[in-house]
Amino acid sequence: MTVEAVSAGAILFRDTRDQREYLLLKSRPGDWEFPKGGVEGEEELQQTAIREVEEEAGIEDFRLVDGFRKEYDYMFEAGGRTIHKTVHLFIAHSFEASAELSNEHRDLQWRDYQQALNTITQDGPREIFEQAHDYLDELAAKNANRERPTYLP
Repeated sequence: MTVEAVSAGAILFRDTRDQREYLLLKSRPGDWEFPKGGVEGEEELQQTAIREVEEEAGIEDFRLVDGFRKEYDYMFEAGGRTIHKTVHLFIAHSFEASAELSNEHRDLQWRDYQQALNTITQDGPREIFEQAHDYLDELAAKNANRERPTYLP
């Protein structure tokens, strides 16, 4: 029998020195991942993602970026059962410069895009990370091309 499990999390980034950096957490098995975790009770996916960023990264001053949600899934064995897990990832913009390591992870690092891409160990999260990075680049380009209002005296 296969048990269905649902998690949500966020690809968390900060802007520093004219560069975007992403937060990666090192899990107990040694994979580098984004803050994520299981949906609790009647939580919406976005609520779970927000809670997990707060719990796993110790960051409270952030916001989810509108219009991006991707998912990947995988199977694993636990307690003699097969678990089919679906993970929903959002993008979150951190306004805090530092993060705090929770007891669920061994390490955390802020990495630039190429470093993060080379560090993420699983294919599903890596593909979504590439899409998230492109999405943020497109948003930045749109914002840069907006015409500024002119203020006449």
